[in-house]
Amino acid sequence: MPERKSRRRGAELERAILDAAWAELSEVGYARFTVEAVAARAGTSKPVIYRRWANRAELALAAWQGRVPVDRGSPDTGSLRTDLLALFGRVSRRMDAMMNEMIAGVMGEAFRHPEIAELMRRYLTDSPLFHAVDAVVRRAVERGELRPFELPRRAARVPLDLIRNEAVTCGTPPDERVIAELVDEVYLPMLVGLAGVPGELGRGEAGAERSGAGRAVGEHADTEVCR
Repeated sequence: MPERKSRRRGAELERAILDAAWAELSEVGYARFTVEAVAARAGTSKPVIYRRWANRAELALAAWQGRVPVDRGSPDTGSLRTDLLALFGRVSRRMDAMMNEMIAGVMGEAFRHPEIAELMRRYLTDSPLFHAVDAVVRRAVERGELRPFELPRRAARVPLDLIRNEAVTCGTPPDERVIAELVDEVYLPMLVGLAGVPGELGRGEAGAERSGAGRAVGEHADTEVCR
């Protein structure tokens, strides 16, 4: 066991624990991830870790968040579609930085333990993603691309849900082509439906951007989900 470094306090100790947790996740995956191993690697004790994180799922998520800092800004490219493309791309890159095994492990544990599911729900409810999507939508309303409407929190969470579904289903986060399809065929039409079509949407510059992406419903019937 590494020598115990009892003099570390506060942020220094927390950083050492999170670094050790990330190293464990990288080496053994979430299925074999234990608080005991993290404590040994960090040169501390389990009680010290449990005073900060209630269980291994919280610790794993904290280690991931430390390695993949949250970008709390929102894209502002001048149009709703390109803002959404930038936002979906950011979510995809963040998802790519997280190991697929860890995603499956944390989600599985969330389903088994109500307290962890509640933790994840709180995180998603107060996620920076909601504020980013809300800002993108508000600017689109100001530009006249959407009618004014109140963005439901579930609707703001859809980008994460779509990216996560692609990552779990296909084994990797979506590339730029798939992101464009998610925006053009799913999320942008959803926002239009929530706001009500203002009349101009789909024509002019915005319509030209989307013309290559929108397809007839039956056109994808023979297309594989993961390509």
